[in-house]
Amino acid sequence: MADIFSLAAGNLISPIILSFVLGVAAALARSDLTIPEAVAKGMSIYLLFAIGFKGGVGVAAHGVDAKLVGTLVAAGVLSFGLPFIAFGLLGFMTKLTTLDKAAVAAHYGSISIVTFVAATSVLETQGLVAEGYMVAAAAVMEAPAILSALWIVARKGGGASATKGLYREILLNGSIVLLVGSFFIGAITGQDGLNQIAPFIVAPFQGVLCLFLLDMGLVAGRGLRDSRGEVGGGAIAFGLLMPLVGSAFGLMAALAIGLSPGGAALLMTLSASASYIAVPAAMRVALPEAKPSIYLTLSLGVTFPFNLTVGIPLYTAISTTLAGG
Repeated sequence: MADIFSLAAGNLISPIILSFVLGVAAALARSDLTIPEAVAKGMSIYLLFAIGFKGGVGVAAHGVDAKLVGTLVAAGVLSFGLPFIAFGLLGFMTKLTTLDKAAVAAHYGSISIVTFVAATSVLETQGLVAEGYMVAAAAVMEAPAILSALWIVARKGGGASATKGLYREILLNGSIVLLVGSFFIGAITGQDGLNQIAPFIVAPFQGVLCLFLLDMGLVAGRGLRDSRGEVGGGAIAFGLLMPLVGSAFGLMAALAIGLSPGGAALLMTLSASASYIAVPAAMRVALPEAKPSIYLTLSLGVTFPFNLTVGIPLYTAISTTLAGG
């Protein structure tokens, strides 16, 4: 146990984590520090392309086998099942309406691709190599949680809105298109393709990630500062507890599949993260009555900072200890 906390503490002192902390602190202090929106969008495009491409190269090198298939199946099951656990916890811990509970639950079954990217960076600094196809698992986990939320609302009589255009919103979401598309490019071109563009997507990656997380820290800090009164203590407690619950299920799946310590850490991270890109876009279409001030504050303002500063180091340490044998 001491080794776990020692590793977790060591991972906290890293440029990417401290860059995020700087952004949160600056926002809470009402600094005028900003990252231009166009620059932030450009960095997100770069990070998604880089991680997707490298994941595709990893699959090309690994090949398709039972472990890959098992991982993708587990990812889909986790994404579909975690919202039901989240909905139940919200019922005990908050007084949110059915619509708001379902909308929040959807976020906690889907994933934060930025959290995933940050976790891959932490693994690299620890010298841990994860299975390349974990990026495909991330793509699989984007959408099933949305379907779970809609099923919950329908069963609970919450008055789900018409879902015209929802599936197009999910499948053509820019982050999904870029992640999956670059994944296939990497899988087709393999190591030769990576060698051709390595100076672009390998060397600058860590620096771009630091600046991007600085911007995300600013966004999260402003959300925490401006949403006081909208989110109660029970909801905030949920935002801190649910990542631990999700990561535990991710760890059990990783151990059952036989993933490497790096792969287990990434599956734990995916299961612990909460979407703030794809799911909010889908909720605007499917459940427009749900309050973004609640589900965005929890996913981006509470769970995202928790995972970056505490979660990822902890998941990495636990996976190294338990999956290392």
